[in-house]
Amino acid sequence: MTTPADTATRATGAPASGGAPGGEGRAPGSGAGALVRLLLGAGAVVAVFLLAGLGPLLVVIAAVIVMVMVHELGHFLTAKWGRMKVTEYFVGFGPRVWSVRRGETEYGIKAIPAGGYVKIPGMSNLEEIDPADEERTYRRQPFHKRIVVACAGSFMHFVMAFLLAYGALLYFGSPTSFVTVRITSFSHWAGHTETAAQQAGLRPTDEVVAVDGHRLTSADQFATMLRGAAGRPVRLTVERHGRDLHLTVRPVAGHLVGTAEKLGPAANGKSVGLIGVSTEPEAVLSPEGPVRGLGTAVIDVGRYTAATVRAVPHGVGSLYSDVTSSKAAEQSAANGTRAESIVGAVRTATQAERSGMLYLIEVLIALNIAFGLLNMLPMLPLDGGHVAIALYERIRTRRGRPYYQADVTKLLPVVYAFCAVLVVVVVAALYLDVVHPVANPFP
Repeated sequence: MTTPADTATRATGAPASGGAPGGEGRAPGSGAGALVRLLLGAGAVVAVFLLAGLGPLLVVIAAVIVMVMVHELGHFLTAKWGRMKVTEYFVGFGPRVWSVRRGETEYGIKAIPAGGYVKIPGMSNLEEIDPADEERTYRRQPFHKRIVVACAGSFMHFVMAFLLAYGALLYFGSPTSFVTVRITSFSHWAGHTETAAQQAGLRPTDEVVAVDGHRLTSADQFATMLRGAAGRPVRLTVERHGRDLHLTVRPVAGHLVGTAEKLGPAANGKSVGLIGVSTEPEAVLSPEGPVRGLGTAVIDVGRYTAATVRAVPHGVGSLYSDVTSSKAAEQSAANGTRAESIVGAVRTATQAERSGMLYLIEVLIALNIAFGLLNMLPMLPLDGGHVAIALYERIRTRRGRPYYQADVTKLLPVVYAFCAVLVVVVVAALYLDVVHPVANPFP
């Protein structure tokens, strides 16, 4: 029997429960013909995304599906390790598109790619289980096995976060004490067709590495060195398309009025050297070695985790003011301090992918940690709810007496209330992501 808690558990990607699929014969959607149709359909979907210029979105959707299925893989493997019966391991929900049975487990894909699930019978005492299978249900296992299975999904998110961080450190590296200053655009100088930077041969996207042979250690350092060099040549080391160039620029005496540059002496105050550019600082990355990278990856995951723990309460808490006040919503969207729905998270990840693989990796690390933490909240239908029940049963069991089993029916009103709050939060975040999307934080 499928309980309301079980239904909600599937929707969140937690381990689902239930008996074995009916029948031992070939399941609908099995066989070579179904597999061919699946491959043709997947190819058509990929082609549509690529032709529509939505390749980055497709990459992000695929990454999220992989994250969910690796989460479920954690439950699957630990349940198998604990000799529990696992009847299904599926990608998606809805009608079965393709499946294959191996032993007692059916593996497959369903029509709606909105997550996935693994079926482990006996996730609560509400299910009616075939007596022949009772000894292999989740509920009949010792405490340590149930804890391992319940925590395995969130654990896999942290494993994925670590592997992503480790790979990024090996390939891209970690920030050093140096920075580069990227030229984003040129200023307009009244009466001049070109700024000093354009005359020197600078181009947008150039990255200034050094000034007069001195490596830059801050963005302010670049502006300070130029402002003190009005009228004299300054030698810049610039990285362009992976090559170092040496350009000489001669700052022109002028002054700043707000963000605008005016040439000539200031009405009040001292003139400064200007070259007519808008800039953006970027950290210089240095690849880590495979051994040192292990420790740095652990530190990075810990840093992301701490930041998530601090940010989630504020982000969720601001939803009410953001929904009821357009001004507050626009401000939180501009600052990027609001909780996002899965739609907003996918949009942010897509923007990251368009800006560069490193940005996408950083977003995926953050998503994995957020999913891992939120899924351990001690409330059904989340994995943390199963952990809380297992702990409660362990505490209530007295030595020499039968193992105590909690009556989940008494929890259902609380579960329904929690699910209602969860739905409100998700709908509010989705509304804000559509009406007031978070500003693109990537260059």
